[in-house]
Amino acid sequence: MRRIGALAGTVALLIAVAAPASATPAGNVVAGSADFAKIGQPAVLVSPLASCDVNPDVAGVVTGTAPAVSKAGVKFGTSAARCTTTVVNEQDWITTTKSEAEGTDFELSALVAQGGPRLRVAKWKITCDATQTGTSAGWTLAGMSGWTGLPQQLPQGYVHDVKGKNGVVLAKVKFTEVVFPVPNDGSITMHLAKLTFEPASGYRGEIKFGSAACSPTP
Repeated sequence: MRRIGALAGTVALLIAVAAPASATPAGNVVAGSADFAKIGQPAVLVSPLASCDVNPDVAGVVTGTAPAVSKAGVKFGTSAARCTTTVVNEQDWITTTKSEAEGTDFELSALVAQGGPRLRVAKWKITCDATQTGTSAGWTLAGMSGWTGLPQQLPQGYVHDVKGKNGVVLAKVKFTEVVFPVPNDGSITMHLAKLTFEPASGYRGEIKFGSAACSPTP
């Protein structure tokens, strides 16, 4: 079975001149979540795992953690989140922020009975950094198995088809989806991975891991 050691990437966005106030959070991350169901059966719910929100008005760190979760067809290991505001000029209250979340030991077994792969991700991390001049989002994925056909380098917004042994698509996974504001206010939102079940799987719903957003500091 193919196992991918590590994948990583970054995306940056500079603030526009005289940009309006952003509707994107000052800084926010969520390690993962799930909401899916086999047709005719109760939903499998995993509430948002470790998350935090930046406090842009107070220097310091906000943290969040979540224990391992095991439900029918899906498992998440422990996860953690950290949102930091750093003062770089106290007199003028110039700050930077960093929002980061990481998760471990994801496993999706729901598709195995339909001839699909057992999908695993040993570790993932997503970050969102902000200054007065712009933002950047970064990510890593490590220890992946079951992802047949996944490229060594993931382009932004790459969609991966999860297929059964007969070649039928059972689910689609969108990696590194980035949302840029219009007009450009310098903020950025990134979703590391979102799996959506296809009808042939016998399931409906979705699973997410790694979401982050941040806006330029005032």
